[in-house]
Amino acid sequence: MSPAFPMLTVLSMFYYICLRRRARTATRGELMNNRRAIESNRSLPINVELVQYAKEVLDFSSHYGSENSMSYTMWNLAGTPNVYPSSGDFTQTAVFRTYGKWWDMCPSARIPFTRTPPSFQSQDYVELAFEEQVYPTAIHILETYHPGAVVRILACSASPYSQNQPSEVRWEILWSELPSKVILPQARQFTPSIKQINFPTNLIRLEINSSLLDYYTELDAVVLHGLRERPVHLLSTPIIDMNDLDDDEEGDRESYSMDSLNKQFSITTFKDWTTNGYFDKLPYELIQLILSHLTIPDLCRLSQTCKLLYQHCCDPLQYIHLSLQPYWARINDTALEYLQSRCILVQWLNLSWTGNRGTISFSAFSRFLKVCGSELVRLELSCGHFLNEACLEVIADTCLNLQELNFSSCDKIPPQAFNHIAKLCNLTRLILYRTKIEQTALLSILNFCSELQHLSLGSCVMIEDYDTVASMMGAKCKKLRTLDLWRCKNISENGLAELAAGCSLLEELDLGWCPTLQSSTGCFAKLARKLPNLQKLFLTANRSVCDSDIEELAANCTNLRQLDILGTRMVSPASLRKLLESCKELSLLDVSFCSQIDHRIVLELNASFPNVLIKKSFTQ
Repeated sequence: MSPAFPMLTVLSMFYYICLRRRARTATRGELMNNRRAIESNRSLPINVELVQYAKEVLDFSSHYGSENSMSYTMWNLAGTPNVYPSSGDFTQTAVFRTYGKWWDMCPSARIPFTRTPPSFQSQDYVELAFEEQVYPTAIHILETYHPGAVVRILACSASPYSQNQPSEVRWEILWSELPSKVILPQARQFTPSIKQINFPTNLIRLEINSSLLDYYTELDAVVLHGLRERPVHLLSTPIIDMNDLDDDEEGDRESYSMDSLNKQFSITTFKDWTTNGYFDKLPYELIQLILSHLTIPDLCRLSQTCKLLYQHCCDPLQYIHLSLQPYWARINDTALEYLQSRCILVQWLNLSWTGNRGTISFSAFSRFLKVCGSELVRLELSCGHFLNEACLEVIADTCLNLQELNFSSCDKIPPQAFNHIAKLCNLTRLILYRTKIEQTALLSILNFCSELQHLSLGSCVMIEDYDTVASMMGAKCKKLRTLDLWRCKNISENGLAELAAGCSLLEELDLGWCPTLQSSTGCFAKLARKLPNLQKLFLTANRSVCDSDIEELAANCTNLRQLDILGTRMVSPASLRKLLESCKELSLLDVSFCSQIDHRIVLELNASFPNVLIKKSFTQ
């Protein structure tokens, strides 16, 4: 292959990477020696470091808390610390919705997309605005419980308080690292060594991976240190050091590759090279198999090397499953236009986190779907704040074969827009977590989408009567296997009874923080008798759960694998032992803040049932 690759291209790439890596190495050394000022921020001269707490939480992908309170919400990250340096489980902190691998081990778990670059490990994010734009010199993250979830920190060139054009929005990775487990769950101040950038910012994004954590991570505050004036060394040209070639950093490669994605697709003519090392003698299918292991940016770059590889890299069969989420910061109208001809056969498409701040327009999204949407069966649009009613109408009219649709945390979609989803009668999975869907639209969807197997309505605060919704599910959604009703505000024992009677195939049910359900009505006991296939049941923060409910689960739901009864005072060690003896598949049991289950009891149960992870949260 080497004679077919233009030497000029090699040299250009070589010089570019050397410059980037030399700059990174030089600035890190200077960062470690930077001295911080203690004086008042307002009176500082422009060349003295400014210290700021986050002023506002602008956006996030999930949180444990309610949309109408401050307990465990991302909004707690704004301002000065509430808890630090104390350790433990405190409601005044910011907590994401999931932790560990438990949500990947339950019936609602989804098959991951392939071709995700190893450098991208993010599962959640939160974006923070600060008062003044600065050139960052340090970032302190105050973690108060189960630290270690932050895997990436980014800065944005666009001010959150100005109307920037999409072309002006630029994200730069300040720091990234693969997930790692912190042994001690105590509070800490996390201060990674960040890269210095050549633009000022007051918009910082933290990306999170909690998969290795034993329990929920809790964040208390974020502190940004920076200079109002650009540091002098950023104006100088770095010297190329040949030793930098050994520094193989994913951030550089990703940035270069995604620049290529937006710029280089218009190149369609190639010089005819006389030899390519007999690569073209390989069977077409074998070359396709080899290229299937490349990421999307690598395919884009490789397509420009010769005609043969251009043909293979542009083959629509390479784009059957396409995830653009890892490149959310660089996906815009130009990128969609470029990929359009390659994606005519795409079946799985992940556009989660993309398009925000105007980088994807309705017209570009509409054109892309009209060309590429006919074969789609799975569409991920989590946190897609560019979506409006016209976008949902295009989805409903174009993607007629769609089976899975994810609108998680798309909280800017207007309520009436969801009426269009009722046209997608083949849906088997619908995720509406933290959306503003209203009851009328939801009832229409349930009426026409009778094939639904997985439904998430967690934190949908605009639904007025969950009993009516539960009754409709019981009547129409006979194939329902998993249902998330996390923090639904008004379901009663009557709605739960109709749901259980009609949806007997349910394997997973989340009723966490549903305050209107009371054990005294017999609703949980009846639930256990009606749903023998339950594998996951969350009754989080329901103070009324009692021994009789646990005994009914032990007698009827022997397939149970995950149970959360956090916060009840009515469950004794004896009933838990019965449950553990009956449910041989049980692997997760959360008894945090259960007053009858102290740490001594947990240790005894752990000794008797070593295959079950018993969670017991604490404060100190």
